[in-house]
Formats: sequence, C-alpha cells, structure tokens
Amino acid sequence: MRHLKDISFNKMKSLTTSILACMISLLTFFTTNAQTSNGEGKLSGKVLDEKHINQSYVSVSLLAAKDSTLIKGSITDDNGSYSFERLPEGKYLVAFNMMGYTRVFKGPYAINATRKTYNIDNVELAPTSKQLNSVNIVARKPLVERQIDKTVLNVENSVLAAGNTALEILEKAPGVSVDKDGNVSLRGKTGVTVMLDGKPTYLSSEQLANLLRSTEGNAIQSIELITNPSAKYDAAGNSGIINIKLKKNRNYGTNGSVTAGAGYGRYYKANGGFSLNHREKKFNAFGEFNYGKNKRFHDLNIDRVNNTTTDQTFFRQTSTQVGLRDNYNYKTGIDYFINDKNTIGFAVNGYRASGNNNDTKVLTLIGSQPLKTDSSVLAYNPSQYKYTGITYNMNYKGTIDTTGQEISADADYSRYRGFQNNEYDNTYLDAKGQPSKAPYIFRNRTPSLVKILAAKVDYTLPINKKTKLETGLKSSKVNTDNVSDFENFLNNNWQSDIPRSDHFIYDENINAGYVNLNREFTGLTVQLGLRAEQTNSKGNSVPSQKISNRHYFDLFPSVFVNRVLSKNHEVGFSYSRRIDRPDYEDLNPFIHFVDLYSYSVGNPFLNPQYTNSFEVSYSYKKTINATLGYSHTNNAISRVLISDTLKKTLFISSQNLAEKKSYSLNINSPLTLFKWWTTNNNLTVFYNEFSTPNLLGMPYKGGKTAFNFNSNQTITLNGTTNFELSGFYRSPQVDGTLSVKPIYGIDLGVSKSFMEKKLSIKLAANDVFNLQKFRITSALPSQNYSVNEKGESQVFRLTCSYRFGSSSIKGARQRSKGSSEEENRVKSGG
Repeated sequence: MRHLKDISFNKMKSLTTSILACMISLLTFFTTNAQTSNGEGKLSGKVLDEKHINQSYVSVSLLAAKDSTLIKGSITDDNGSYSFERLPEGKYLVAFNMMGYTRVFKGPYAINATRKTYNIDNVELAPTSKQLNSVNIVARKPLVERQIDKTVLNVENSVLAAGNTALEILEKAPGVSVDKDGNVSLRGKTGVTVMLDGKPTYLSSEQLANLLRSTEGNAIQSIELITNPSAKYDAAGNSGIINIKLKKNRNYGTNGSVTAGAGYGRYYKANGGFSLNHREKKFNAFGEFNYGKNKRFHDLNIDRVNNTTTDQTFFRQTSTQVGLRDNYNYKTGIDYFINDKNTIGFAVNGYRASGNNNDTKVLTLIGSQPLKTDSSVLAYNPSQYKYTGITYNMNYKGTIDTTGQEISADADYSRYRGFQNNEYDNTYLDAKGQPSKAPYIFRNRTPSLVKILAAKVDYTLPINKKTKLETGLKSSKVNTDNVSDFENFLNNNWQSDIPRSDHFIYDENINAGYVNLNREFTGLTVQLGLRAEQTNSKGNSVPSQKISNRHYFDLFPSVFVNRVLSKNHEVGFSYSRRIDRPDYEDLNPFIHFVDLYSYSVGNPFLNPQYTNSFEVSYSYKKTINATLGYSHTNNAISRVLISDTLKKTLFISSQNLAEKKSYSLNINSPLTLFKWWTTNNNLTVFYNEFSTPNLLGMPYKGGKTAFNFNSNQTITLNGTTNFELSGFYRSPQVDGTLSVKPIYGIDLGVSKSFMEKKLSIKLAANDVFNLQKFRITSALPSQNYSVNEKGESQVFRLTCSYRFGSSSIKGARQRSKGSSEEENRVKSGG
C-alpha cells in the first residue's frame, strides 16, 4: 500500500513539476523580451535544509536587482541543484522559497565583462527569520507546521484566531478536541497537560477552561502539540502536552500594538487590547492587557428513561440559558541583561473573569409513558460567578561557556480565587400545568482558594559536539481550600443545609528530578531520559474529618530515536511512561447541580492513572508525516454518566476504570498546491478500549473505531490580502461510558493589511453553517438516556489591529516558568 502511495505521489509530483515548468517557461517568455539569447552569464548553486541534506523541489526565482521583477524561474532537482544560464549582462537577485521555511534572498550578482559566472554558496533553508545582507526577510509561516517532535499551530497572524479565545482556537488545532465543558483531548485521548509559555498551569480542567476562555486570541503567538514529551517535562498528561506560547516583542526601542474587535451570533461580543514593549541594551520591559465581553446562549435537552423492576418513568428536560461574561488578562515584566551571558527577569500575569447565567430556565416533563406528561417541574436557576488568578515569576538564565553550557532557574507563586453562587427555584406542576405542591427553593455558594509555589533548576552540558546532557530538579507545593454551602428557603428565610454542605482541603507536594542524554550519530539521533517524582498528598473533608494521606514514588523513563534514511525518508520511535493525577475538583466530594434531576459529584477516592505510550513515525520529504501510536493506561480516570434509579436522577462523576488501551494512526500532509495556495490536512484514526470488572455491579468493556479530520486552506490573494478556510469532522466515538455522536463545522476568514502592514483588518466567521452541536447517549446497555446541547457556535467577527513604534533588530530570550502541571488541575467555572 505504501509503495502504491509512493508511486501515486511521485506521478503527481512529476505532473505538478511539468505543469510548473511550462508555466515558468511561459512566464519567462513574457518577462525576458528585453533580453537577448546571446548572454554568456551563469548563476548556479545548491539548496540544503536545516539538517544539511539536499533539498529538492525548492522554488528558485531570478530577479532583476533594480526592481525585483521576475526574469526566470526554476526548481531544484533531486540533488538540490539549480542553475540559470545564458544570462545577459546586468545585476541579479536570487530568491528561494519553500513552504514551512523562511524565504531567502541572495545577491546582488553583477554579470559583466569582468565576471560572467557565479557558483553561489550553499543556501540553507531554515524555519526561522534571518537577517540577510542588511535586509530583514520574514516569511509568513504556514498555519500548521510539522516539526520532528511536535506540531505547531501558528495563530499569530491567522484570520481565524481574530476575536476568538484560546479555548476556541484550540478547537481548530489538528487532532485536538474540546468538549462542552472545556475538557481537552489530543488524538482521541484525554489527560492533556496544557502549558503557557512552557510552564505548567497547575489548574484543574474546569479552572483551566476558565483561564483559556479569559485569554484572548490576539495575545497568542503559536500552539505546540507534543504527543510524547521527554523526561524534561512533568510526567503528568497521558496524551501529551499542549504548549500555548504568548506573543513577545523583542524589538529595540519602544513599540506596541492596539487591537479592537466586535462580533455577533445571536448576541453581541466585543474584544480589545494593547501591548507595549521597550527595549534597550541592558533591559527589556513589556506589558499587555486584553479584554473580552461575551453574551451567548446554551440549550440543553435530556431525554431519559428511569427503569426499575416494577415500572418506567420517562423524563424530558429542556433547558435554555443566556449568559454574560466579562474577562480580562494581563501580563507585565522586565528582563535585565547583566552581561552577554547572564539575564534575570521578573514577570506577573493574571486574569479576571466574572459573569452570570441569570436567564436560565429548565422544564422537566415526567410521565409513565413516552410523550405523556403526568407532572412537571419548572425551574428558574440564576447563577453568578467570579474568578481571579495571578502568578509571579522570577527567572534566571546563564551561559557558562561558548560550548553551550547553560543553567536556568525559575520560581513561581500563583494564587487563584473563585466564587460561584447558584440558586434553584423549583415549581411543581400537575398534568394540567397547575401547582401541585409548595415550591422547593435552595441555593449553593462555592468559594475556593488555590495557592501554588514551585521552583525548578535546569542545567545543560554539551559533552562534545554530538553529545548533550540535560538535568534538572523541581519542587512544587499546592494548597486548595474549597467550601460548598447549601441553604434552603423555608418560612421566608434562608436556612443552612448542614448535611449537604461540605469543606474540603487538599495539600500536595511533588519533588522531581530528571536526566536526558542526547547523542547524534551519522543520520541517527538517540535521546534517553529518566524522570523521578515523589508525591505527598493529603485530602481532608473537614465536617466528617475524613483524611486521606498518600505517599508514592515513581520512575518515568523515555526513549527517542530518529533515523534519516535518505534525503526524502525519516523514521522515528519514541516511548514514555506518564502519570495523570486527579483534578483537585474531582477529589472534592461536592455536589454541583445542573437542575433538580441532574448533577455532578466529586470522588475523593480517585487514584492516579499510569500510561505507557509508544509511537513510530515516518516522514516523506516533510510533506507526508505518519505516526502510529499505542498506549496502555492502568486505573484509567473516566467521567461516567449514570442514572440513579432510586432517586430518579442523572449524575456524572469521575471513576477509575481498570484499564484503557488506545491505538492511533495520524497522517499529516502540508502541501503547496500553488504558489498562492497552501493546505494542511490532518487525519487521526483511533480506537479506545475501556474495560473494568465492576461498574454498576457488572463487568464493562467498550470501544469504537473513530477518526478526527482537520483541513486548513490558506490562499494569498496578493501581498496584503489572505483568505483562510478551516474545517473539521469528528466521527462517532466512545469515551468511557459515553457514546458521542459526530460533530463538525467550517470556519472562514479574510484579512487585509494597509500602511506597510501596520494596520490589519480581519473578518472571520466561526461555524458558518451553524452545524456544531454536542450529542451523547449511553454506551452501557442498562442506561437509557440521550443528551443534546447547542451553544452559540456561529459567530461573525470583525477585528482591527495597529502596530506602532520601532521594528529594528530582534534578540531576546524566551521566558520559562516552573509551575504548570499543578495549575492544570485546578478547576474554575463560567
């Protein structure tokens, strides 16, 4: 099959090359009418990639030096070689262009009576910007970029990122899925660790979702998807790491940007922000503020049957909710360059989100037969919330010598506060819609506080030119304090409901160390790693004085091998062992009501899950990349939706299943169809199998073959106008005990720049055809329910941004913080 694909691809490539050669010949005919065929000049050379391997199919253009008009075009052959012959006297530039690499210019070269032949030095294509002959040439990066150890989503200049939040942008990333609650999965597997600027967030899934909803898209530079991380990273996250890199301005002088946008779906949206940066020789100061306002709807319908040994009860629940959310995020800091080898820095970043879902109505129809109503409950459930978070970071980086020996250190302190107030006003009605008994009114307030302290040190030692040793230490301490207060409205007064109220305190300390050894051979790279983590935790349910102490030590080995078979073929292998500790919120034995008959509940007895992951990868000319993966998880943590037949309720809770096996095949293909049209297509086919010997008193085994497909198209209409189209399809799949129906959507966007690209206007449409909706049923034969949800996914946005100030030479460092895995496990609502 692979051989047939190679033949098919080669035929397509040959046909494309022939067509392109014809087009170049025609173009050459029309652009060389002023030149004679008697020229004797010649320009030739060779193009290499970043690994010094001959690079074929690179577009090479011969330009007139005086005005950069095209004279001739060519494509490098299998040896990476090119040549322009029979050139008349004159001055020429040579341009090299290939998708995923920085465009390179060489020259000028003067052909005259003194010199007629130039053998140009080897040109090395690189994926980053370079300063060439005093002219800064910056290529537009593809939206999706595949690198040897990760996939990068370059959203900085993407039209589709304009006006969206970080969570909404993640939904567009290849292989990434985001469910209705903001939980993120990668290649069909949950348990993703999300980092900001290479730093774990230490937040639970709910609080992380809240942070991502509060992070505006215009603050993001790129998103990195790392499916099998090395020992240098925290061992948390069985399906890998998603690293969100925020924009950083490193230009000398004072510069900044201003952004404003508006959107409309069923309700209005607005966003805005500004950034300011000032850099001098000894220091760099930066600051940024972004704001978002969003009013949106959310519809929820639940149909279920409650079966007992004697009867059946049919429930039809319809919920409509309109919520308003205000949020902002900010960061500020300073880097001080002590000398050329030592830098210290201080940074503060934070967010605030507040809002309400005051317009929330739930109608529950109850009957002994389908479509028959014997009674009903009409509920009005308003809620308000407020979440804040702030992180302080101090960092140091030192270059010890010229061989690349480095040491870096980070210390972080984070503090997150949350408060949510929910009221439930339930009116009971009979079959005729008349009140049948007194209303049931209660409310629930849930203040929370999370404090995180983390510090780490990393050291890099190049043993020789081909061998590098990395090692480091890290320690973190987390304290969470959560309260759940219930009150009932009786006799015109609010009275405490002590049996349902709770207070949960959780403390956790993780100490870790790692070592990585990287060795390069001819055409072969091997990296061996080992990470050790010691965990101490204590959970305390204060009212009942139930205390759970845990102490455990784990080793997490990793192996990475990459082999360059030839200039067109690369293969790789990786293995890692990883851990997922339960979210802090999932450990809280709290009840969170959706309505009177639907709720979620915590599980203080959750255990960590352990995963062994294997991947084999293959790359053909960096245009077709395939990865075959297998992972096995013990004590798999899964969200289980269950009907309580005695209480006639539906609740969701996290539980440990015995094991989970995952098989996946990922194929990624970035292609340049034409000079003005690039495309990236990502297909992940996977099978997740869940099994446990005892679930609801019976053994359970469930799984389904499924696939996720993402396609991104970028069309450059001219130098200042770009068009983007993005679509995705997620097939039916099984997640634990949930059978998830397909979900799909299409996004469109166009951007136009003015004033030498300082002013940019972007128009984008999310879910153009309003197709996205979330539907699930039970994968358990004994459970009979269906859930249908629809949010405000169709939104049209207009965003304007303006850059001002200096744009001179760049050159600063990346800032890295040491706290994130713990933040990843703190939940926040909204």
